[in-house]
Amino acid sequence: MININRVKTYSVKSRYSKVKVSDFAKLPVRRSSFAKFYNSLPNILKTKEIRAIVDAIVAARRKKKSVIFMCGAHVIKCGLNPLLIELIKKKVITCIALNGAGIIHDFELAFAGKTSEDVAGNLKHGKFGMGKETAVFINTAARDGVEDGLGLGYAVASRISTAKLPHKSLSLLYNAAKFKVPVTVHVGIGTDIIHQHPSFDASLTGEGSLRDFKILTENVIKLNKGGVVLNFGSAVILPEVFLKALNLARNLGFPVKDFTAANFDMIYHYRPAENIVRRPVAPLGRGYYIVGHHEIMLPLLAQAIIERI
Repeated sequence: MININRVKTYSVKSRYSKVKVSDFAKLPVRRSSFAKFYNSLPNILKTKEIRAIVDAIVAARRKKKSVIFMCGAHVIKCGLNPLLIELIKKKVITCIALNGAGIIHDFELAFAGKTSEDVAGNLKHGKFGMGKETAVFINTAARDGVEDGLGLGYAVASRISTAKLPHKSLSLLYNAAKFKVPVTVHVGIGTDIIHQHPSFDASLTGEGSLRDFKILTENVIKLNKGGVVLNFGSAVILPEVFLKALNLARNLGFPVKDFTAANFDMIYHYRPAENIVRRPVAPLGRGYYIVGHHEIMLPLLAQAIIERI
């Protein structure tokens, strides 16, 4: 029979505790600055992690290490190009990696000032993805640029740069090329609307995407000892591409370790959790997974970075 009177106790004051009142949120105030708002957030859980990510990015910029920004097309569709362009101008982002849909929405914004069609409505009549200009422009740019020796990202960026597009200043690809930041595009053949068109050349698109894989690998090498890789909203393609680029770099003898990896997405996904946050940074790096909508999380992150630099 147990004797509860013999239980051993200790003082709570002597115990380690994860939460302290000094970490609490500050009261909201009118007409506050962003810096005061940011500092008013509780220094607990995900806020603490976001601050660690910001610190890592600022430190990487100072040390001239890679800050690789990988993103799915939804980030572009959410109107976030101006923020990414500003981070490029401020020499924060050193490399951009997109999936195939990224160049589609980026071009359409530059060309027409709008993007993101009604998929369900157009699918009923076989019209989904059948916009003429998008396919002709990108597929022609890919063909000509890759034949000239470019990767897929710079092939499209180069064509946007020389074309008379009314909203070119908002193009992520155009600005990446303008400020000499590598922009790589990683395509899954058959996944993008432009692959349905007769102008599509799978051979040259694949060749351009492979060149971009090698460019991405060169930038992954520069993550070593202090770089940062961010993945916004790509659940499959970019986490897989990044893992292979990292493995290739290490296989070739480059010691890519001790860096920070962060995944931002609206829900939790297995693949980016493993291929971005956990496996690549073991055992010396740091990995973070932040759940939230891109149109909220990226402005928050970008402003916090700008405040620091």
